[in-house]
Amino acid sequence: MRVLIVKISALGDVIHALPALDWIKGRHPEAEVDWLVEEGLASLIEGHPLLRRVQPLGLKRWRRKGIGAVLSGLRRTITRLRRQRYDVVLDLQGNCKSGLFTLLCGAPRRYGLCREGVREWPNLLATNRKVALGPDSHHVSDRSVAIAREAFPGDARPRLAGPLHLTASAEEAVAAQLQSLGYANEPLVVLQYGTTWVTKLWPLESWQQLVRCLVAEKGLRPLLIWGNDAEQQACRIIAESGKGQALIWPRGTLPELVALLARADLVVGGDTGPIHIAAAVGTATVSLFRVTDGTRNGPRGDNHRQLQAPLDCSPCLRKSCERDAECGHSIKADQVVAAIDSLLKRCVQQFA
Repeated sequence: MRVLIVKISALGDVIHALPALDWIKGRHPEAEVDWLVEEGLASLIEGHPLLRRVQPLGLKRWRRKGIGAVLSGLRRTITRLRRQRYDVVLDLQGNCKSGLFTLLCGAPRRYGLCREGVREWPNLLATNRKVALGPDSHHVSDRSVAIAREAFPGDARPRLAGPLHLTASAEEAVAAQLQSLGYANEPLVVLQYGTTWVTKLWPLESWQQLVRCLVAEKGLRPLLIWGNDAEQQACRIIAESGKGQALIWPRGTLPELVALLARADLVVGGDTGPIHIAAAVGTATVSLFRVTDGTRNGPRGDNHRQLQAPLDCSPCLRKSCERDAECGHSIKADQVVAAIDSLLKRCVQQFA
């Protein structure tokens, strides 16, 4: 049996869909499972032991080249997918883009969400098996598992996160880089400032306050990670608060980011990809939620702490808001420190 998972983007959403892959292989180990994903994210899941292959999609690259490149790329991709003769396709994205490939890949059984669950209603035209979500599918990962469970019934308890594959080369590169930065027998706390929405950001001054406390009061050397030039500049400003004890990670490959977060003892950040990667590799997290819902999007389990903005309008899902500053400052640095303490206590004792 050949199965295609359609979850094209974004980074955090792909991570949230991983439990569906684990569910499929748990019910049918013999199933050959492929995954259609944006080519910029392909290295995240390439080589995963539960996958037969990754089907990369170059939509972003094609769009930069114009409509002709888009049409040509779509035709080649659909032809490539149809040659695989998939028996089942699971559309875990629920929008028009995913629906196009779900419909045209040629699979006779095409599973997706019902009207109340899809992001864009034309997606309903692509599927012939529509899954209604129950009260136990509030978390975004459970939505993906619900589709997989409908296609491959079973009673086992699904994973809360992951699993995510680590590559040996990335682990070796990260180990060498950490050694060059002087990290040895000490707890490693990674801080992720950036997010995709401005309204998801925790204020810069709050990050500075957190770093000052971690360095001066906790004796830690936090490591800041970044994904673009603006985030790198913000990290430089935040690191200055650490008086030379807060370091900035040199940006590497996506597999190296996974390996770094797997090596970390704890990761702090907003509703963003690295937080979800950390959870998928078993690393403790403290996550900050403002406009999105921590109970829907956040890491789950005893190893994780979620801090939700206490405003009555949170979560609002707004990308701009006149109360942005108030919302950002409503999560206090001392709350984050307390959450870190609760997770790092045993680790700090180990390294003392």
